[in-house]
Amino acid sequence: EVQLVQYGGGLVQAGESLRLSCKVSGRIFDDDAIGWFRKVPGKEREGVSCISVSDGNTYYEGSVKGRFTVSSDNAKNMVYLQMNNLKPEDTATYYCAVRMRYFRPGSVPVSPAEYDVWGSGTQVTVSS
Repeated sequence: EVQLVQYGGGLVQAGESLRLSCKVSGRIFDDDAIGWFRKVPGKEREGVSCISVSDGNTYYEGSVKGRFTVSSDNAKNMVYLQMNNLKPEDTATYYCAVRMRYFRPGSVPVSPAEYDVWGSGTQVTVSS
């Protein structure tokens, strides 16, 4: 059974940093994509950053470009989201998810519907 366990999150002030971690178990994820998504009550879940583990291709949502960095440690089956210069509008529940089905080489799935198994979410709150 594939499971995703998330670590990190919490309450920080604007301008500070947090790192989210996601451990993928039950599967070698070398050919997968891992996505980070966030959800605010009353809004749709949105893609924040995604990575194709095999070739390192990445996607960043416009508002996080230059502030967030996604990376993977294949030996540990871990994916990280480093979030710097956090803003109050980054406040949300953050989820990691794995795309296990085939996707076109050179691309990165970015829609929540394209992902197969999800972590349970972790809260990030940024105070002003």
